[in-house]
Amino acid sequence: MIANERKDRLALVAPIVAALGHEVIAREIDVNDVGAVTARERPGVALVGLGESSEHALHMVERIVHEAACPVIVLIHTPDPAFVKEASKRGVFAYITDAAARDWQSSIDIVLRRFTEYHDLEGAFGRRAVTERAKGILMERHSTDEPTAFELLREHARSTNRKVVDVAPAVVDGHRLLPKQPHSPAPTHGA
Repeated sequence: MIANERKDRLALVAPIVAALGHEVIAREIDVNDVGAVTARERPGVALVGLGESSEHALHMVERIVHEAACPVIVLIHTPDPAFVKEASKRGVFAYITDAAARDWQSSIDIVLRRFTEYHDLEGAFGRRAVTERAKGILMERHSTDEPTAFELLREHARSTNRKVVDVAPAVVDGHRLLPKQPHSPAPTHGA
C-alpha cells in the first residue's frame, strides 16, 4: 500500500514499487480513510510519503499503525531528522529517501523481517501473560502456591496431549464462567 497527500507522488512511487516485484494493492491520500483501507486490504507493508504537510503524513502513519496490519516505512525526499524522530514515536519501522530508490527492496526486506519478529515476540508475551493468569486462578481456587499451580497446568496438558499455552486460555476463559462464591441454597424457614 502506498499513501501520500499528493496524487502525483503516488503516481511516481507506484512504478518503483512494481519494478521491485511488489503489487500496489491500495493508494490512499485521505487520512480519514487510510486506517479502514489498511484493515480491509491487509497490505504486507505501507509506504507513506512525506508530502506538503508533515502532520498529514504523521496522521497517516498513526492510523496505519493503529490497525497494526503491517509495518510502515516513511518515504522522504531528503534526510529530515525532526520528522523521522516524530514518525518513530508514532510507530514507523524505517524511513527511506527518494535518492535511495535502488535500496528500497533491502529496506522493505529488513522491515518485514523485524515486523514478523515483533509480532512473534508480542505473541510470546501474550501467551506468557495468559499462563500467569491461569496459574493465579488455580492458586486462588486450590489455595496453593505457584509451582503447584503450574504443575496442575502441566499435568492437564500432558494428560490431554496439549501444550500448557493451549490449556491456560481454557482455565482463564472457564474462570469467567464460574461464580466467585458458590451459591448456597437460601435458608428455608420451617413451621
